[in-house]
Amino acid sequence: MTGNRRPTIKTVAARAGVGRTTVSRVVNGSDLVSADARARVLAAIKELNYVPNSVARGLVTNRTNAVALVIPESESRLGSEPFFAALIRGVGGALAETRTQLQLMLVRDQSERDQLTESVATRRVDGVLLVSVHADDRLPGILEEMGLPTVLAGRRDERERLSYVDSDNVGGATEAVRHLLGSGRTRVATITGPLDMDVGRSRLAGWRAAHEEAGLPAPELLVENGDFTEEGGGRAVRSLLERAPDLDAVFAASDLMAVGALAELRRLGRRVPGDVAVVGFEDSVLARHTNPPLTTVRQPVEELGRTMARILLAEIAGAEAAGAAEGVGAGAGGPAVSGGGGEREQVTLPTELVVRESS
Repeated sequence: MTGNRRPTIKTVAARAGVGRTTVSRVVNGSDLVSADARARVLAAIKELNYVPNSVARGLVTNRTNAVALVIPESESRLGSEPFFAALIRGVGGALAETRTQLQLMLVRDQSERDQLTESVATRRVDGVLLVSVHADDRLPGILEEMGLPTVLAGRRDERERLSYVDSDNVGGATEAVRHLLGSGRTRVATITGPLDMDVGRSRLAGWRAAHEEAGLPAPELLVENGDFTEEGGGRAVRSLLERAPDLDAVFAASDLMAVGALAELRRLGRRVPGDVAVVGFEDSVLARHTNPPLTTVRQPVEELGRTMARILLAEIAGAEAAGAAEGVGAGAGGPAVSGGGGEREQVTLPTELVVRESS
């Protein structure tokens, strides 16, 4: 492909070495296609990022009444992080009020990414909710190019084009570190989230902003990268103490990392909050059951999930209306609808500091 012209059914047929009728049958789910031909057509659709006109037509005449919640993480991450369970409850609660079914899809490798692309290309879902977006993740760009209604949990960066729902990560982190500095702590370290995610960079930015606000230096010595896991929190606080044994507070960018930090501080004989104060981020169920109970930043995760679902349903309805207005049923190689058929929506939900005994 050259230039910016969208591929057509004729382009796909040529790439796959089949006739246009075969491509049409694959796109429309017909069984009258050999396995080999189907595989070649699907490979060509993926390679060309072809959006069948049946995607637009399906939004008008053949809705699946199903959306995919796509989480590019492992089962262990899905099971261990309270964030995902709360998000799923929020999404499921919002969709329960409609006829829309929720499909949970874990995308851990290229094979599962290909399965998702096939589901989108062959119209098995009406839209996608995408969680845990990393900078090098190609999925948002693929979904945008395909024109499928898509809503992200968080954003890739400040230039995000797709709809998203996020928490006030900078503001919440700033408030957490402001609390620690205001209580007399002078060496406040941070355990970041992954820095290839906007959430990790934003919470680090909040740590820096609180220091700047207080007129204090924010030395890189007191920054340790984390991965949002309990084990990562333990490793990070150990590394921080090796470099800065005089630190007297830790802001962890997630509750799960704060739990790991608390365990490691206890193992090393550091009293919390006497020697080291600890603050997390999320206010998950874990925060109320740590020893001592964890001070944390409350983010409304279930509300985040409900808002994502609401925006996605609105985008699907908008795409349906746009498709009907444009008469998308005419001609197999016409232009695809844009994701949502209208203005995309980008929402940032407020956070709140919850002070408990760990600080």
